[in-house]
Amino acid sequence: MILFPPKLLNVSQTKIIEIDHKLKSIYRNVIFDRTISSRKLLDTFANSTNNLTELLSIKNAQMEAQDESELKVYHKNLQKTINYVLNEIKNDKPFSKQVQLFQLFRLLSPESYRLHPNRYRDGLVMVGNHICPESKEIESLISQLFYNIENIEHPIIKAIYFHHELIRIHPFSDGNGRVTRIAKNWILMFDLYPPIFIKNEIEKKDYIKTLSDSFDYLRHTKPIWNSYISDFFNQEINRILQNTNLILKEIK
Repeated sequence: MILFPPKLLNVSQTKIIEIDHKLKSIYRNVIFDRTISSRKLLDTFANSTNNLTELLSIKNAQMEAQDESELKVYHKNLQKTINYVLNEIKNDKPFSKQVQLFQLFRLLSPESYRLHPNRYRDGLVMVGNHICPESKEIESLISQLFYNIENIEHPIIKAIYFHHELIRIHPFSDGNGRVTRIAKNWILMFDLYPPIFIKNEIEKKDYIKTLSDSFDYLRHTKPIWNSYISDFFNQEINRILQNTNLILKEIK
C-alpha cells in the first residue's frame, strides 16, 4: 500500500478560513470583552468545549457498541481516554509519536491490548472492499504517516489526513475507529479547534460510505486528488464548522 502523498492534497480553504475567523472572534471575546468578566467568558468557552468532548465520548461509543452493556463499557473507556488526552494537552504534549497510538489503544481496547501489548495486528483485515496492508508493512507505513503529518501545516488538514490514512492502514487488532477518531481530535484540540464526532445514524452511514468509496478508488488507481477524498475532507470540515458555531453561539 502507498500512502496518499500530502503534496497532492487540494483542500478548499474557504471553510477553513471561516473556522479560523470564528475561532479568533471567540478568543477576542474571551480576552478583550470588558462588558462581562473575562473569567465568565472563559468559563463559558471551557464549558462549551467540555460539553463537546462529553458528546464526543457518547457518540463514539454509540457508533461502535452493539448493545446497552457494550455501550456502557465503551463510554467508560472513551471517557477515560479523553481525560488522558485533555491532561496531555494541558501539559503541552501534541500528538506526534507512535507510542501515543499504543497508549490510546491500551485505554480504548484494554482486552485487545492485553492480547497484543505494544504490537500491531498480525493478520489480514478488510474495511468494506478495501484489503488493508499486510502486517509486515504496518510499522513502516505508520512511520511514514507520522513523517507525512509533520509536513502538513494546518491542524485541520493534518488531523483529517491522519484519520483517512490510519483507517486505511488499520494497524490494530481492534478499536481502530476509536483510536483514529481520538487521535484526530487530539491533533485538533491541541491547537484549540473543537473536536469532531458523528451525531446520528445518517452521518454514520455517510461517513462509512465516503471512506469506503475513497479507499475503493485508491485501490484501483495511482494516488491522485479525487472527489471521494475531497468529500471526506469536506464532511469533516463541516463538522468542525458546526461545532465552532455552537461554541461561538454560547460565547455571544
